Amino acid sequence: MNSEISAEHSANSIDKSKWEKLAVGTLQAEGIHTGELNLIFVDSESMKELNENHLGKSEPTDVLAFPLDSVDTTPSETPILLGDVIICPEKAEENAQLQNKTFEEEIALLVLHGILHILGYDHAHTDEKVVMKKREEQLMSELYRS
Repeated sequence: MNSEISAEHSANSIDKSKWEKLAVGTLQAEGIHTGELNLIFVDSESMKELNENHLGKSEPTDVLAFPLDSVDTTPSETPILLGDVIICPEKAEENAQLQNKTFEEEIALLVLHGILHILGYDHAHTDEKVVMKKREEQLMSELYRS
């Protein structure tokens, strides 16, 4: 598994190795053992631009996922490019305060949530939302230690 973690955000300390370990563990728990994933932490202005350019919403959001290759592709010599998960720590901090969670608990949830989107999970419909939420809770319980 190859992952790239980058942090353009400096207001909060981002423990890149902790989130890489969670990302790799999540992919492996979902049966993905090869591929490339980018986990990117950005400031709220950058997230606002991304959200506006890709979803037409002129405000920052907490996480965006941009899947590239399908995980259902036939294995080959070319590595699977899973995609990019982009997280805004400033929005994560706001969410954590509103939900009475720690900053790290919220970042962990956003890492899991973004990766599940990369792998095809969604929450547009009630039945999909239930499945995705249940899997997030399972993975948090199994993989995340604060």
